[in-house]
Amino acid sequence: MEHPWIPNSNPKTKAEMLKAIGVSSPEELFADIPKQVIITEERWNSLPIGAGRPLSEVEVSKRLDELFNDIKPLKAPPFAGGGVWPHYVPPAVRSIVERGEFLTAYTPYQAEISQGLLQALFEYQSLIADLLEMDVVNASMYDWGSALGEAALMAVRVKGVNRVLVPSVINPFHKSQLEAYTWAKGITIDTYSVSLETGYADLEDLKAKLTRPASAVYIEFPYTFTGVVDVNVKAVGEVAHDAGSLFIVGVNPIAMGLYKPPGELGADIAVGEGQPLGLGLYMGGATLGLFAVRWDAELVRQMPGRLIGMTVAKDGRRAFAMILQTREQHIRRSKATSNITTNAALNAIAAAIYLSLLGRRGLRELAEAIWYRSHYAAQTLSKLTGFVSPALKGEFFEDFVVSAPLEYETLWHKVLERGYMAGIPLSRFVDWAPRNWGLLSFTELHSKRDIDSLINVVQEVSSS
Repeated sequence: MEHPWIPNSNPKTKAEMLKAIGVSSPEELFADIPKQVIITEERWNSLPIGAGRPLSEVEVSKRLDELFNDIKPLKAPPFAGGGVWPHYVPPAVRSIVERGEFLTAYTPYQAEISQGLLQALFEYQSLIADLLEMDVVNASMYDWGSALGEAALMAVRVKGVNRVLVPSVINPFHKSQLEAYTWAKGITIDTYSVSLETGYADLEDLKAKLTRPASAVYIEFPYTFTGVVDVNVKAVGEVAHDAGSLFIVGVNPIAMGLYKPPGELGADIAVGEGQPLGLGLYMGGATLGLFAVRWDAELVRQMPGRLIGMTVAKDGRRAFAMILQTREQHIRRSKATSNITTNAALNAIAAAIYLSLLGRRGLRELAEAIWYRSHYAAQTLSKLTGFVSPALKGEFFEDFVVSAPLEYETLWHKVLERGYMAGIPLSRFVDWAPRNWGLLSFTELHSKRDIDSLINVVQEVSSS
């Protein structure tokens, strides 16, 4: 029988579809799935999940309360970064984005009736362009990793070489997203060396790797899994350009309050993570992919996502319009440069509000507060017996690597039992880090008391 809610559930329609793709039954269509993982109705009833029966709303609420009561709260904000960071979110940000005009808004397909949303996104683009000192900003991407994936695809379309170079200490989650975006296109992702003594890029190794052509060279600024602010970043861009490659710079936008922006460093494409700009953590998100290019017609035409522009309406008033969108769901179809299906518009608007509240001076003061906290923590940790802090000699911003006198995974669990999340055990995620290395992060949310308490607990558990 045809199901009222399921499309193509009519048996005749199903039979025609199966015939068109050359199989006789749905079972044959899914024959490559191992039988042991297929859940039949009989297996479904015997699965050891839930309560064995449907629960009422009251019962579900009570069960959730019981589970939450078992969670041991942290005594301080997590000292963990690595790509998303705990930052203060002003209540004004949440208040404004929760307005119905923004909260219910999706992609503005009918631009003429979406002037408010279009203006908000135009303001976002303008603020990010100023922050990164790049010429054209889209609005926007899912997260840093998806922005990097799109940047690599874009570079290959422009340069025509199926090869991209990334640093050896690249964020592993960004790299996995990059590989997911590029493998179907046959694009090779190669690495160039970053010193595990200083944390800076090895320019000679990069030059050697570029004796073979590459469409792009990518660098993080700062590196999210070492925290190091690479003094060689501009030189990396010059080496890339000398070899005929595009230069992609991935940034933590808060760090732009202290350090040179990608536009000044010679970036052709800039990507990054907008989560620090008023989005909080929320179990690892929400996230926002930043994407910008320098002014070059070929680069702009190849940008993924969409661009909002300011124009003049027929009656002479200022108006906003979607001036470029290259996604496959619209008129370009197979010619689309991207298949990204949303632009995280609400998160982009939150970032615009956050930057508007801080302003240029506020952003610098925030970056300075973070820098002082992380450097105070590093100096204090270095006084503990058996610790090397920071483990890499290079300049750092809010994250830094620490070397402990025991396996960091063991240290991490012991510290967590006492109510503190002591960063990230690096060897859990990357193969270049010794097992006693961890990545710690400090932001404006961490008071001196929080930092001192963490270090006291670290000292206690490492000496026990």
